Amino acid sequence: MKVKRALISVWDKKGVYEFAAALHEMGVEIIATDGTAKALKGLPVKRVSELTGFAELLDGRVKSLHPYIYSAVLARDRKDHLEQLEKLGVKPIDLVAVNLYPFKEAAVREGLEKLVDYIDIGGPSLVRAAAKNFERVTVVVDPKDYKIVIDELKQHGEVKEETRRRLAVKAFAYTSEYDDFIAYTLSKRFFEEEVLPEFLTLKFVKVQNLRYGENPHQVAALYREAYPSEDATVVDAEQLHGRELSFNNMLDLNAAIEIVREFTSPMAVVIKHTNPCGAAIGETIREAYVKARESDPLSAYGSIVGLNREADLEVAKEITSTFVEAVVAPGYTPAALNELRRKENLRVLRLPRLNPRSAGIDFRRVTGGLLVQTEDVVDEQVEGFKVVSLRKPTEKELQAALFGWKIVKHVKSNAIVVSTPDWIVGVGAGQMSRVDSAKLALEKAGDRAKGGALASDGFIPFRDTVDAAAEAGITCIIQPGGSKRDQEVTEAANEYDMVMIHTGKRHFKH
Repeated sequence: MKVKRALISVWDKKGVYEFAAALHEMGVEIIATDGTAKALKGLPVKRVSELTGFAELLDGRVKSLHPYIYSAVLARDRKDHLEQLEKLGVKPIDLVAVNLYPFKEAAVREGLEKLVDYIDIGGPSLVRAAAKNFERVTVVVDPKDYKIVIDELKQHGEVKEETRRRLAVKAFAYTSEYDDFIAYTLSKRFFEEEVLPEFLTLKFVKVQNLRYGENPHQVAALYREAYPSEDATVVDAEQLHGRELSFNNMLDLNAAIEIVREFTSPMAVVIKHTNPCGAAIGETIREAYVKARESDPLSAYGSIVGLNREADLEVAKEITSTFVEAVVAPGYTPAALNELRRKENLRVLRLPRLNPRSAGIDFRRVTGGLLVQTEDVVDEQVEGFKVVSLRKPTEKELQAALFGWKIVKHVKSNAIVVSTPDWIVGVGAGQMSRVDSAKLALEKAGDRAKGGALASDGFIPFRDTVDAAAEAGITCIIQPGGSKRDQEVTEAANEYDMVMIHTGKRHFKH
């Protein structure tokens, strides 16, 4: 569509002078609001107030809200519409370039009284009007798109229909995100006590397409939260090498990151189907990884590896010695990266900030709706745990129990973890019966269970789990407690001279 008149009203002045100058060189008449007109000094610009007959009102709160402007933008390329404009002395506006007050930036620093001044009214209305009339009008909300418009006008003498449609969709998404963030921010300011608001607005921006979904016939993509927290997440990880990521890779990488970030000592985790099949702490990151892999070498085949320290050449050689799908770490030495790149398909990701993060909102899709909850990120105090058995734990038993307790919250329920003070030696995940999960974890642990601890994500309902643990050589159990048979279960522990610790918190992960 040819462009004869353009209306420009922008807060972000980046590139706007060059854009307007290029339009002027092509014979386009420029109309602008007062602030933008000042930025275009030196170019022939007609101010909005000259067309409407009204100066900007209420400290600039009212600028473009006038029938002249909206009829010029909304008129369709129809005889009756154009005749009405002619009778009113209004000329059509063919291009609208608008970006809005920086509400998101202001929300970080301003109090409520000043913040409301950053709620744009005329801007979103203009954008929506122009986007609605995409058949005739070109709307530009992103300075990055100035070049696209200018190039098409120079090459074709008009903005192509496909481009107008894409820019219109982008414009509606832009105003939608703007309004959503205002609602999100004001809701937090007005109703701080409401952890889960009555109206939940979710906004995501596409980051990349993924190789495929849970299965190769499914299409998948990764989206980023439009209003992310300051904590680094799997979405922020930078891929340095390897095959394109899949849906399942992202889930497993997320699981790895959420586990290793809980530890300050050198720590490694081996993930399979979102569950840790091995985890360990070591003096070095290599030692931690080798122990984690040896937790369950069979399951470690084709796994995802998470490290909470920079990967050096020694750990890199261990990773490339077996089949690993992906590895994520805060960084890599040049030698380590060269070693990992020997494996053509190995996905190598870097996420520098692996510090513990604050709790957010967790939501899961169900058919026809959404389940929402606060995340299971809690500051548990060991002082609040209760030893209910006759025997108190040794320092070694306590450290083994605490290590297992940190890991079990990341295992699919029903979850059982068998641990030493620095090594997860057996994991039972997702079984319908807790005792079955225990038997599975103990079987994987084998002789390594002797003198170790057993962690259960939920209360132990019957003594059968204690019996199985004692038979395997476990000397300490840590669990939430809260079963109506707690006394019976504790008495079983006492029979075996076993330690029983109640945490008072459950960590189901469905």
